[in-house]
Amino acid sequence: MTTEQPIDPLAFRSALGCFATGIAVITTIAPDGLPLGVTVNSFSSVSLDPPLVQFCLGRAAMSFEAFNIAPHFAVNILAADQEDLSNRFSRRDLQERWAGLETTTGRGGVRLLTGCLATLECDREHLLDGGDHVIVLGRVRKLASREDGAPLLYFRGRYAHLG
Repeated sequence: MTTEQPIDPLAFRSALGCFATGIAVITTIAPDGLPLGVTVNSFSSVSLDPPLVQFCLGRAAMSFEAFNIAPHFAVNILAADQEDLSNRFSRRDLQERWAGLETTTGRGGVRLLTGCLATLECDREHLLDGGDHVIVLGRVRKLASREDGAPLLYFRGRYAHLG
């Protein structure tokens, strides 16, 4: 009988970095009414019928509790020229992220970022255990997308662009 070796976390992270992903900013409203947003590259579609999407949020995230109870969220899929938004919503200061930022208001008062490739407005359907993350499953209720533009990508720990 062979014994499996434990997976080295750094080697695991490096291997996963070989999978190029898009980048989105997930937005919601905190119980106190303040807007929240977080940059993720763990977003994907789940089902066409019904229209379901998912993203993963680390349990250590400062906005973790708010996303766990918020009934609505929006997925703002970033364009190649929106690297600054990705960086902005990766910062620790939750309110500084919104300073001087142009937004519109979506379902449930959730802020939507302008200039994105697509925006999906969702109702939270389920929360699933994902180890040190929670998997947030949402039902898409409204969407908008652009016909032009290229995606902002993440590959091997840094931003990447098509072509």
